[in-house]
Amino acid sequence: QAQLVESGGDLVQPGGSLRLSCVASGFSLGYFTIGWFRQAPGKEREGVACIRTGGGATAYSDSVKGRFFISRDNAKSTVYLQMNSLKPEDTGLYYCAVAHRLSLDSAEYTNWGQGTQVTVSS
Repeated sequence: QAQLVESGGDLVQPGGSLRLSCVASGFSLGYFTIGWFRQAPGKEREGVACIRTGGGATAYSDSVKGRFFISRDNAKSTVYLQMNSLKPEDTGLYYCAVAHRLSLDSAEYTNWGQGTQVTVSS
């Protein structure tokens, strides 16, 4: 069964960095899109970054562009989200999911993981 598992969330001070991992099992990353999303309490789920596992094309939301970087290691079936210069507004539950094309629209994604919590606070 296709499954995605996120890890790497933590409590970090403003200005700090974290690297999240999304490991796929039960299917080959192949030519899919893996996206990272986040959801803060009381807010809608927001697309943060996505990457084509074949070719490596990426897309970012304006709120994270220049601070977050998405990458993949197809041999390890893993997609990473490097988060730098973290701000309190980056706090939320971070999820990864799979889609067929490059998009930050959550409606196009399936096989959602359980999420990993990122808290940015002093």
